[in-house]
Amino acid sequence: MARVLVETLTIPAVLFLGLLFSFPMAFHQPQPHHAKLVIADPTVQYRVETALQRQHPGGFDVTAVPDARAARRAVLDRDAAAGFAATGRHAVLYVAKANGASLEQALTKGFTQLAAHNHQKLTVTDVAPTVSKDGSGATLVYFGIAWNVPGYILATTLLRAVTFNRRKKLITIAGVAGLFSAVGFLVGTGLGLFPNDPAALAIAFLLTAAVATFSLGMAPFVKHFFPLAGLGLYIVLSVPSSGLVPVQLLPGFFQALHAVMPLGNAVDALRGVLYFDGVGVLKPVLVLCAWIAAGVALLGLDAWRHHRMAARRGGEDEQGDIPEPPVEDPSVEVPAPTALPVHPHHFGELLPMLEGTVSDAELQPIRHAAVTVMDPGGRQLVRTTTNARGEYAVTGLPEGYISVVASHPGRDPLIHQKLLQSGVAVRADFTLHDRRNGTSVRAGAHPLALGHARQGP
Repeated sequence: MARVLVETLTIPAVLFLGLLFSFPMAFHQPQPHHAKLVIADPTVQYRVETALQRQHPGGFDVTAVPDARAARRAVLDRDAAAGFAATGRHAVLYVAKANGASLEQALTKGFTQLAAHNHQKLTVTDVAPTVSKDGSGATLVYFGIAWNVPGYILATTLLRAVTFNRRKKLITIAGVAGLFSAVGFLVGTGLGLFPNDPAALAIAFLLTAAVATFSLGMAPFVKHFFPLAGLGLYIVLSVPSSGLVPVQLLPGFFQALHAVMPLGNAVDALRGVLYFDGVGVLKPVLVLCAWIAAGVALLGLDAWRHHRMAARRGGEDEQGDIPEPPVEDPSVEVPAPTALPVHPHHFGELLPMLEGTVSDAELQPIRHAAVTVMDPGGRQLVRTTTNARGEYAVTGLPEGYISVVASHPGRDPLIHQKLLQSGVAVRADFTLHDRRNGTSVRAGAHPLALGHARQGP
């Protein structure tokens, strides 16, 4: 009981701690961390850098450029978060609201104080303004989350599609990613939440496809920790580093995450496409493609692993693609298939998914008859024996088709194929005849499964 309780609470406890530490660390009192600034005069650079370091130690990395035009160009080229130029009593700060309104506000506040100290009047110039309905500059992050999390849910759903091989699942991911990207784009442009540039469709497609493909690929390897891995990657780590708070205001750890997580890179690419004339888009697009490639590689590795297992059982898949067995779906792999004692079940106890009896030709119960449950690929899921009344019961089985084999020394084994569905108990009753009577296996028995039954332990 204690072990079951620990296993049940592990995933929510780890997610709770992850959310408890990641979100407050990222979002509580954001401050500049190595934000890149350019100053349009080498003689002014030292004075500005010294003043900023007093206000925010380690907050800014300051470099000099020849003139105000170069400072403005650096912001448009996304080489700097802001550019500053001062002439006499007049100073100009170049910012880009598309990077996030909170970054613009923090920079404006800091440089207003600096200009006032130098008896200068500061003018703030926004070189990449957002659309009027995106006052916070964070709308693209919200749409990114909408394309990010459903990709993980899509992979979770596809794990239950036991009749789909890997090729069909990848085709489904491509189709759904295309649909989601189109719907999100039409909503965003239709409501005037971001500019109408079809290139954003490709970024949205890559984000959903990257998350879904990598999630599907990692599922067979993380098994029942799949929910923890998925939510950890796409919520706990991705959202704080996404750009909801501009990356220049995040601690170093989350800045590093932003550089590799699919959501953060998709937001960078969307901002580049929609507000910076395509500047800085190549790198995040390559990162998204790398996530897709990694997912495909994991699927290939899993396919190779299943081919090796099939070869050890003495047969290769003739179609070149072995369907994934249902137990790879972590949502149905816990609890593991388990034999139950046969007795009236009370509230709170495990209920059987499969139950039945084994009897002889005179309908007398057969004690200690072996009952073996196998998946569609012939892999044994669980084995049990009947009690004195010839009864057996099993729970924790995956949804989908299974083969149930009943056998006893001196009697011909029998096979039933059953379809299991959640919440429905299925019966499989057997009548075993003496082998000397020459009675053959019941019509419709699966020969491959029977072979596995006779060869099994």
